[in-house]
Amino acid sequence: QVHLLESGGGVVQAGGSLQLSCAASGGTFKTYPFSTYAMGWFRQAPGMSRREFVAGIPASGDNIYYADSVKGRFTISRDNARNTLFLQMSRLKPEDTAVYTCNYVGYYYGTWIESEYDAWGPGTQVTVSS
Repeated sequence: QVHLLESGGGVVQAGGSLQLSCAASGGTFKTYPFSTYAMGWFRQAPGMSRREFVAGIPASGDNIYYADSVKGRFTISRDNARNTLFLQMSRLKPEDTAVYTCNYVGYYYGTWIESEYDAWGPGTQVTVSS
């Protein structure tokens, strides 16, 4: 059974950094390997009704997406050889506090379909103190 597992969360002071990882394991997803999918990071803060699409990276690694709220502070990357997605977070703010999750996403000719798949990991908690 294919699954995603996030790690790397924790408690950090405002202005600090943290790197999250998302490991895909268990085989292929819908018969295709990790390297063929666009991947995304999402977050859901306490009290929010739905996840925010934070960053996305196509299979090719180009045309990366960042939400305005994190642009310039977060960097998404991937290691296809290890079936792993990363999110490097810098200059963290208290408003970045959330549960961060990863997922396969759709990316078609520049259009992101972040809700195309349902393969969410359990998430990892990031708490930024002021």
